[in-house]
Amino acid sequence: MRKLLESLLSRLHFYFDPERLGPFLGEGLISLVLVAVVLGLFYLSWRVLNHVVTPRLSRRLDKTSVAFTETIMKFGIMGIGIIAALSAAGVQTTGVLASLGVVGLTLGFALRETLSNIIAGILIFLDRPFTIDDLVEIDDKYGRVKQITLRTTRIVTNDGRMLAVPNAEVMNKTVSSYTNFPNLRLDVAVTVAPTEDLDHVRRVLLSLVQNDPDYLSEPLSRVVVTQLNDYSVALELQAWLRDERRHVEKRYELREKVFKALTAAGIEMPFQTIQLAPHQVILAESKNDTKPMQNSL
Repeated sequence: MRKLLESLLSRLHFYFDPERLGPFLGEGLISLVLVAVVLGLFYLSWRVLNHVVTPRLSRRLDKTSVAFTETIMKFGIMGIGIIAALSAAGVQTTGVLASLGVVGLTLGFALRETLSNIIAGILIFLDRPFTIDDLVEIDDKYGRVKQITLRTTRIVTNDGRMLAVPNAEVMNKTVSSYTNFPNLRLDVAVTVAPTEDLDHVRRVLLSLVQNDPDYLSEPLSRVVVTQLNDYSVALELQAWLRDERRHVEKRYELREKVFKALTAAGIEMPFQTIQLAPHQVILAESKNDTKPMQNSL
């Protein structure tokens, strides 16, 4: 055991001899400095280029195109910077790139979901189902598009939450955009009693939007009958909103106006009821009783 320990100590002294490690550490330190300097120069170049190019792109392109261009420019410049830094440190980049090809193929199978999100992010930019600042609904997730990255679409909800929806999920779901077209129609449902005069109800409802500058005069607003129920008539007020980005607050506001207007006009708005009627049940006579038993419900 003693001889084994002495042999191990001698080997450690040999490999960690300061005279042997000195040149190696010196070369390694110089290589690290070169890598840091080259990466720093490329990062600085990207920042300067981004500062110069982005304002000019903003004047010609929309926010989505600018964000996509920034992302491609950043990854492109920093990717070239990494290769240049390795080359400056004396690393054979040809062999490294060949190795990265094999590693990339292996990682591709392991990270196929991430890669599918990246591909979907590129397709979202090319297909343009929505853009940044659009109001959208994706699989019951509603909000304003804050950012479109290569992996996720980030949506800010009305209550201030940030939702990161994977791009692959966005591509496979139905996307409802509230701002792709210049105007949006608000539909407010209401029920009235079947005994009410529908023409009178229609005039009361249309008066709420006809003189309001927030609603368009063309297409015309209208009130349609959507359903004939047993104890009520279902109507729907359809009005075209001028500013589609205000559709949430204006829908709340219009619902309240409808309720107040119908109440002020004395128009009955029935609610669903269940009527119980008394019913008499006569039970069969028993052998011991001479009179029938009655139970009233």
